[in-house]
Amino acid sequence: MKKNLKITGMTCAACSSSIEKAISRKKGIKSAMVNLSTERLTVEFDENIILLDQIEEIILKLGYGIDKSQSSSYLDKNIHTKKILIRFIISLIFTVPLLYISMGHMFSYEVVDFLNHEKNPLNFTIAQFILVIPVLIVGTPFFKKGIKSLINFKPNMDSLITIGTISAFLYSLYESVKVISGNHASAMNLYYESSATILTLITLGKYLEEVTKGKTSNSIKKLIGLSPKTALVERDGVEVEIKIEDVKVGDILIVKSGEKFPVDGEIIYGSCLVDESMITGESIPISKKINDKVIGASINKNGFVKYVSTKIGEDTMLSQIIKLVEEAQNSKSKIAKLADKVSYYFVPTIIFIAIVSFLFWIFYRRDFEFAFTIFVSVLVIACPCALGLATPTSIMVSTGLGAENGILIKSGEALEIAHKTNVVVLDKTGTITEGKPKVTDLLINSDVFNDEKEFLSYAVSIEKGSEHPLGEAILEYGIEKKVDIFEIEDFKNIEGMGVSASVNFKRILLGNKKLLDENNINIGEFKNVSDILANSGKTPMYMVVDNKFGGIIAVADTVKENSKKAIEKLKSMGIKVLMLTGDNKKTALSIGKEVGIEEVIAEVLPKDKSLEVSKLKDIGYKVCMVGDGINDAPALMNAHIGIAIGSGTDIAIESASVILMKNDLFDIPKFFKLSKNTIRNIKQNLFWAFLYNVIGIPFAMGVFYLFGGSLLNPMIAALAMSFSSVSVILNAIRLKFIKIS
Repeated sequence: MKKNLKITGMTCAACSSSIEKAISRKKGIKSAMVNLSTERLTVEFDENIILLDQIEEIILKLGYGIDKSQSSSYLDKNIHTKKILIRFIISLIFTVPLLYISMGHMFSYEVVDFLNHEKNPLNFTIAQFILVIPVLIVGTPFFKKGIKSLINFKPNMDSLITIGTISAFLYSLYESVKVISGNHASAMNLYYESSATILTLITLGKYLEEVTKGKTSNSIKKLIGLSPKTALVERDGVEVEIKIEDVKVGDILIVKSGEKFPVDGEIIYGSCLVDESMITGESIPISKKINDKVIGASINKNGFVKYVSTKIGEDTMLSQIIKLVEEAQNSKSKIAKLADKVSYYFVPTIIFIAIVSFLFWIFYRRDFEFAFTIFVSVLVIACPCALGLATPTSIMVSTGLGAENGILIKSGEALEIAHKTNVVVLDKTGTITEGKPKVTDLLINSDVFNDEKEFLSYAVSIEKGSEHPLGEAILEYGIEKKVDIFEIEDFKNIEGMGVSASVNFKRILLGNKKLLDENNINIGEFKNVSDILANSGKTPMYMVVDNKFGGIIAVADTVKENSKKAIEKLKSMGIKVLMLTGDNKKTALSIGKEVGIEEVIAEVLPKDKSLEVSKLKDIGYKVCMVGDGINDAPALMNAHIGIAIGSGTDIAIESASVILMKNDLFDIPKFFKLSKNTIRNIKQNLFWAFLYNVIGIPFAMGVFYLFGGSLLNPMIAALAMSFSSVSVILNAIRLKFIKIS
């Protein structure tokens, strides 16, 4: 069983790493992955060995919470952010006067005699104590988590803050007792303002972090907000407006012009133009008629339709897209796992460094106050928040941007691998081509027909009774050209050859060459043209009128509009492109030539497609397989990256790492470009995250002070630590503005 849990109370990569390790150690757990940025745990486990309740208990024992209201988590996140803002405001209200009283004399500010450190040291001390208490109270969430983490031997960011601020407070309290006892000189040894300022600045950092993290999940919020809240349902001939949650499969729904389709379904009455851009990214409205499928949250641009609901709730395409994007954002690439591993060992190491630094300065300068300042500074500057956020925030923004462009990325790992891809293997039917036969050529015998329109009328009339895909292609083409359709009699389906019928008192045959041979029909001068059509991958169909050859209508699976352009773009990126198809070699080579693919592997059995992918992998290629059918699923799974065409089968989509909702191959180079930008962004984030610690820790330890340099104040350390996280998230948000087209 696989479950997704919303974890509350995580503050850094050490938190997510400790939860992962604690759960992974339990018997029956197949995998456990925590994403700090989305605050979600994805756990796969054997129900026969361990229950979900037991997993939740592990999380709670570690000091974290579980939010059960997952469905509204994105929409309710503002409440959590506002709570942090209120905590910051309260802290600030008490910290500002505390700083003024404790440090005003250092900046030549006049502090009233009543609170002056020289004239009234007792009042000076008590005032600071009173002002720091409310700040400590609103900062208790840090302490609760920090102390619990220390007890469980899983120290995290909160542990560092807790040790630093509580140490400063307890030391100040000790000095305050000395002041009350009459030792007024101890009034200058107070660190109440450090405790308060550190907590205030870190709370500000957490607030800014939540705000910026909220921006990274805007794509999910937009998707959730797309679905209408109500639906107009026809029940017992009466129109009733109900909540979207109350719609059942099989309900008949009514959608008027300008309204959204509440759920997925199939039109049973009327026709309309539908804007599916919010789902597929395709800006041009699509014409829909009876028996056509509609997607929930798409917009009826004009027309009145009734449709029967086929998928509701979590089964709708919109819900599936939201689920896919969330799973991608929750997933971890190798680079993210490395950062988590570093963070897990980083916090205990920092505590050790802080203690060693403290002891060094105690023995070196024999100055407790100085050594204590070093101790607090090291703990505060080193919080690994930025390190933990570096990768997931970039992946969140990228998967969101991909979704907005009709590219659904199912895993962060796919994003990480894609930029290394050097071979793209394309299926032909439904991938490079439309996957649907279309009429391409009409050739008439002028001795039989006056013009193409008359010829097409007869072809459409006779194919009206056929169920063959080629017949359907002719029928659609005739309807598009608005030709006359005649009544027919004596319709017969001649197996393996074609059809026959009586049209306008004429005996009409329409079919393949076998049908001509069976009826001894000579096509004469049309033979050369017929051979050219067949050699170019088209299927010529011949019409016979009263035993006289009437003309040729050629049908072929046409190349998609952007296929050639996409293949050219991939080549310009230095990527090798191959075609892998089960179709006959002649047709495959013809299509390959048309779109610019030199290497074509044709007549491949479905089970051998995966084998061909393995051959490429064995040579050393990073392989991306693109397909749409059931026969492509094994190859999609076997490739380093599998990309499914959105109109493909459910099995192909399930097997792939990426789904192209617009069925447009030009989205493949877009995806590769997005991958390259994402990896570059992650590396920048990791660089900045490490830079803060690499530069900050030696400063905090007093290494530079030994050689006449500056010493890092604990309050400046807190500010730097807070803004390191914000800078990383802001850098990730930059991805939203890149152009991937």
